[in-house]
Formats: sequence, structure tokens, C-alpha cells
Amino acid sequence: MKVLTVVGARPQFIKAAPVSREIRRKADEILVHTGQHYDKSMSDVFFEELHIPVPDYNLHVGSKAHGRQTGEMLSKLEDVILSEKPDCVLVYGDTNSTLAGALAASKLHIPVAHVEAGLRSFNRRMPEEINRVLTDHVSKWLFCPTKTAIRHLASEGITEGVHLVGDVMLDAVLYNKRLAEEKTTTLQDLGLEAGSYILITLHRAENTDDSERLRQIIEAINRLPMAAVLPLHPRTRGKMEQNGLIIDNDHVQLIEPVGYLDMLQLEVNARKILTDSGGVQKEAFFARVPCITMRDETEWTETVELGTNILTGADTGKILEAVETFEVEFSEIEPVFGDGHASGKIVEQIIRDLG
Repeated sequence: MKVLTVVGARPQFIKAAPVSREIRRKADEILVHTGQHYDKSMSDVFFEELHIPVPDYNLHVGSKAHGRQTGEMLSKLEDVILSEKPDCVLVYGDTNSTLAGALAASKLHIPVAHVEAGLRSFNRRMPEEINRVLTDHVSKWLFCPTKTAIRHLASEGITEGVHLVGDVMLDAVLYNKRLAEEKTTTLQDLGLEAGSYILITLHRAENTDDSERLRQIIEAINRLPMAAVLPLHPRTRGKMEQNGLIIDNDHVQLIEPVGYLDMLQLEVNARKILTDSGGVQKEAFFARVPCITMRDETEWTETVELGTNILTGADTGKILEAVETFEVEFSEIEPVFGDGHASGKIVEQIIRDLG
């Protein structure tokens, strides 16, 4: 059996690591990197740290407008699929790489496996929402992290090929947490004490492409009353420069993007996490750290319902109030993202169905 895996963005590298290990124990894998994240600090370091094999193909698509980027990926992936003739194509999450892989495979009648199926924010203005909805509707296997995701699919008439497997990011966190403790010195390097700082991530298009939302978020960061660290995404840096915005707060350390192990160490030891990332919301849950999400909705609704995550939008006042007051008693929180063995369940199901 030959599986062609498509990745292209930082969260997908993390998700692919445990699944690829399982695939390679039992089948052949062709790994394709679209090049959607093209900066070395956002890409190469993840393959090195997570022991993911060097991609068999790197399409070097890079940053472009959504339509142009997706179209170029679609064209190049079609050539790869025709050449490799895989038994299935495996895609992750909700990026343009995800959609391009799913469309290229489905048009060539190659079955698609979607890891992290069934997520919905119900905001069709988000490109990620369009990507995940379309991908789900062309997939043969829909591997869901939660029962909520299964209900979302059922409401859209998708009931065949749906499997509750848990979250592959939990697999990754469990595998890498000890490695991070042994190998990273990022807290010492940054002069941070465990439990005494806020970790910030900011990159979503809905925030960075909207100048007013970005202004309000930067204003909140500039008014933070305690130590904070912000690994600044290259795209966010460019949008800040374009809008004349700067971080002007002695409490906040601006650093370059960090590798996964360093990021995991920063998450696990943070007092609170302030983010607009889907993946970081989950990692905060796994790390048992209160999460403040600078979005109006989230695809990870379970974290909000369980009270471990609060939505503030881009409102300066709400962000600062949450930083000051939002606390969580994690001992009372139900584990809803599986048992840490999602990767094995995914590979077993594909092998079973393909015979």
C-alpha cells in the first residue's frame, strides 16, 4: 500500500509526525511538502526536530494570494499523484495545501483521507472554513478528533466513512513533551520563570488582514501588565509594518518563530496563553494552561464549553480583562480529545479498508 501525504504548513508538520511513523511501520509513504510555509524557521526546523523524513517532493509554492497559491499547488500535486499512483492521499486540517491535495486526488479518483475532519467555526469568511468544508465533502475517510466533529458532519449529510479516532496533536504532544524537557533551554535563554509569563501567538488572516482588529490586538499587547513572549510570525511582522504598528511594552519579548520543541516548552510553562491559532488552543488544553483566544469563534468549541478557553475577539478591553481574571481548574475538566493513540487508529482503518 502506498500513501501520499500532503503537508505545507507548520501545524501539519506536527500532526504528520506521529501518523507518518505509523504509516511507515506498515506501508509506503510519499511525503509531499507544498512549500506553503517556506521560511526555514517555519518549516525545515520542524522536519529536523520531529524526525520527519525529508519530503520526497517540495513544490516550493510559497506565499501568494489564496487562489493563485491553491491553483499552483493543485497543478503540481496532480503531476505528483499521476507519477506516484498512490492508493490514497492523506491531508491534514484546513490550509490551502489541504484543499489542493483533496481536490487533486478526488479529480483523479484517488480516495482522500482527511485527518481532523468535521471541524467548523461557522464563519465562511475564514478561508480555513471553506477549505475544511470542501475537503470533508470529497473525502472517503473522515477522521474526527471529537464527537462534536461527528455531529457537524452528520448535520451536513456526511455519515459514511466517519471515524472517531481522537486528536493526532495529542499523540504528538505526549511523544514530544519529554523530549522538550530534555533538549530545550528556551526558558533560561529568555530569562523566563515557569508560570510567570503569558505566551502570545498572532497570525490569523482575520486579525492580521483587518487593520482595525490588528490595531486593537497590538494595543492590548502594549498594555499587558506582566511578562510576555511573542514569537512573531513573518507575515504578522509584515502586516504590522504595513500599518505602522509596533510593540512598545517592556514586559513583552519579541522573538523570532521557534521550533516545535521550544514552543511546546513555552506552552507547558506559561501562566496563560493568548492566541488566535487553532492548534495552540488545543495544545493549551493538553498543557493544562488557560487559553484566551482572540477570535470571534473557534472550531474547537469543546474547549470553550469546558471552560478552559475564552473568546475575546479583537477587543482590547476584553483581552485585557481575560488576562487579568480568566482562571481554570483543570482537575475538573473531562478529556475529550481521545487517548493519545489516534495515529494508529487512522492507519489501521485505511489498511483495513484498502485490503
